[in-house]
Amino acid sequence: MCGIVGYIGRRDVAPLLLEGLQRLEYRGYDSAGIAIHSSGKGGGLKTVKNKGRVRDLEAKVPARFAGNCGIAHTRWATHGAPNDTNAHPHTDADGHVAVVHNGIIDNSSELRAKLAADGVELVSDTDTEVLAHLVGRSQAPSLEEKVREALRHIEGTYGIAVLHADFPDRIVVARNGSPVVLGIGDREMLVASDVAALISHTRQVITLDDGEMATLKADDYRTYTTDGSRTAASPTTVEWEAESYDMGGHDTYMHKEIAEQADAVDRVLRGRLDDRFATVRLGGLNLDAREARTMRRVKILGCGSAYHAGQIGAQMIEELARIPADAEPASEFRYRNPVVDPDTLYIAVSQSGETYDTLAAVQELKRKGGRVLGVVNVVGSAIARETDGGVYVHAGPEVCVVSTKCFTNTAVAFALLALHLGRIRDLSVTDGKRIIEGLRRLPGQIAEIMEGEERIAKLAAEFADAKSMMFVGRVRGFPVAKEASLKLKEVSYIHAEAYPASELKHGPLALIEPEVPTVAIVPDDELLEKNRATLEEIKARSGRILAVAHSEQEKADDTIVVPRNEPELDPVLMGIPLQLLAYHTALALGRDIDKPRNLAKSVTVE
Repeated sequence: MCGIVGYIGRRDVAPLLLEGLQRLEYRGYDSAGIAIHSSGKGGGLKTVKNKGRVRDLEAKVPARFAGNCGIAHTRWATHGAPNDTNAHPHTDADGHVAVVHNGIIDNSSELRAKLAADGVELVSDTDTEVLAHLVGRSQAPSLEEKVREALRHIEGTYGIAVLHADFPDRIVVARNGSPVVLGIGDREMLVASDVAALISHTRQVITLDDGEMATLKADDYRTYTTDGSRTAASPTTVEWEAESYDMGGHDTYMHKEIAEQADAVDRVLRGRLDDRFATVRLGGLNLDAREARTMRRVKILGCGSAYHAGQIGAQMIEELARIPADAEPASEFRYRNPVVDPDTLYIAVSQSGETYDTLAAVQELKRKGGRVLGVVNVVGSAIARETDGGVYVHAGPEVCVVSTKCFTNTAVAFALLALHLGRIRDLSVTDGKRIIEGLRRLPGQIAEIMEGEERIAKLAAEFADAKSMMFVGRVRGFPVAKEASLKLKEVSYIHAEAYPASELKHGPLALIEPEVPTVAIVPDDELLEKNRATLEEIKARSGRILAVAHSEQEKADDTIVVPRNEPELDPVLMGIPLQLLAYHTALALGRDIDKPRNLAKSVTVE
């Protein structure tokens, strides 16, 4: 995987494809490449690719690289090391076929062996190259049939775009488990793995379903299944503007997106608060009151930051709706042969709505009759389409690889869902109004936290030399600690661990020393004295403490004071200064903050 862009039309294709790749750089990658139908002397396909950034590829593209049809790719390595040879596009032996591919071909080893036995020389270590050879060796009369024939041999996931020298008037694309989005222009067509690459050219898009293919020509397109049956895909209008993908005067996307959180939270709340009945309006749930009352349990599934937001959500649902709830990594769920209970409400959480592990868990649940809702940011994404209903988090485009504003908005979306379920069940009008007023205070309180950024930056500079850090919290504070630990690891590369504060004495205290600072989440709630006892334990072992609290903590070396909200909503606010701490620690260390090493934004492979 990582990013696909394709174009066919009247414009010079190379600059357009390179611009599209630049818009997909945020997804994380290690190499890049481009293939075009050349309009120069002799025609045919021309390919340029290299290890490194898109700017390196742009410098390598020759001046005479003209054409009106092409495909391009940024690769995040799965099979084979990052190098020029393993970069996409991949071609067949004759150079007549070029393929870009996101996903993983599970039976690539078997296919490589068969091709080698037939005398085919494979030049890369990738799984994708076999697909180029299979298309090139097909004797089918049309490119569509050649691709369909090749896909019959493939086991695994893919989002692909294919060029063929004998068919210069078209691009053929296909999807199974990895996003493919068509862009409908004026006598031009585009394709990408992410709408970010399309938005500056068109806002009319079609998202392919799994098992669906498309043929793109300059003035036409058609969609069909992999067995050739026509489908009736209709374009939808993308709400986001091209400007949403610009930095807006910030040095990094991560900083921009942290700073946008007050406005983002306002968006997720807008039009959803119902003062009359002290509840919220969530029209997309497709879950009536009678069904909600029969649910005996809630299971939340997500990966990474989405999983941590799900843990916050589970705590809110238990507290406000009094339904047993827990969160589990989606990547583990389907492999343990889970018992799917008809009285359990399952909730899949994903920023992109395309996270493969989460999507696969949804599909497993649907096969077993589970009722699944989605909490996602991207309208029309795979999880949004495959679930029975859900909540959009309206964070807007999130470009940085690490999640900040989408994490926060997801936590707020769970607060809305918890309030909705609570008011259907036993939550009083008084408590409903209390939570609504707390939700209304969030945007202003987030803005207040951002005013303290300069002090947080100074603290971060002091932690930049730490060899490791501990993050601790109790109950509501523990998911906050886990997310803060993840953020620090992702962008600064400092090792960090998160533990429930009560678990320190059961082993991790052995790690405490002056060189291993501890960040403690200390809300002023019913567990305040318990948390202060944890600070005493750390201090007794000469550990340095940074507390995130509602008031100065005597036993902490430093305290970041955050505004007090309702206890159930405090985790939303307490995570934000720790996003800033991770950001400024990484900045002090000179890290590539928007493109952390080894990571990708949307993980569409297992």
